[in-house]
Formats: sequence, structure tokens, C-alpha cells
Amino acid sequence: MDDFGTGYSSLGYLRTYPFDSIKIDKRFVAGLSSDSNDRAVVQAIINLGKAMGLTVTAEGVETEQQLRALGMEQCHEVQGFYLSRPLERADFEALLHSHRSKDGQAG
Repeated sequence: MDDFGTGYSSLGYLRTYPFDSIKIDKRFVAGLSSDSNDRAVVQAIINLGKAMGLTVTAEGVETEQQLRALGMEQCHEVQGFYLSRPLERADFEALLHSHRSKDGQAG
């Protein structure tokens, strides 16, 4: 379920539909370092997702502080401009290959 916690997303949907993952809306991620309410919402979504056996992804990660805060909460996945701008497939494969080479893995 994308943008969990906003719009038409609902806790009831998590019981009704067979979701295997939820994404935390970037508006909550944006306030992680400055808004205690956003921190509380992010923590609650991560804990809820884990308790239900769902993969939790935080979207809109744009700073190292946000990445660290999500890591401390043990969020499963993150995405956002801090890690990379959207890439075409060939560019992504080249990036992935360069990281594997740096790590000493076969590419």
C-alpha cells in the first residue's frame, strides 16, 4: 500500500486486502528530524508493519538524518533522492555494477 497514513489508506485495508508491504508517505519522513509527531507516526507504522509481517518502505528520504532515524527504527527499505535520483534501467545497472565492483563482488 503506497502513501500509508494519508488519503484513502486505512488500517482496515490492511486486514481486508492481501498487502505484503506498506510505504510510509514522504510527508512523515520529511518531518523525522524536526517534528515529534511525525517521528511517532513513522515509529508506529514501522512497528505495525513488522507486527503484521509486512515489509515497510519509507519514501522520500532526502537527508542523512532521515536515513539514520529510519535505520534506528529498523525500517526494512528506504527510497529517495538521498540515495539516488530516478534512473533509467541501463544507468541503474551501471550503478549497481560499480557498487559490486567496489565491494569486491563479481559483476
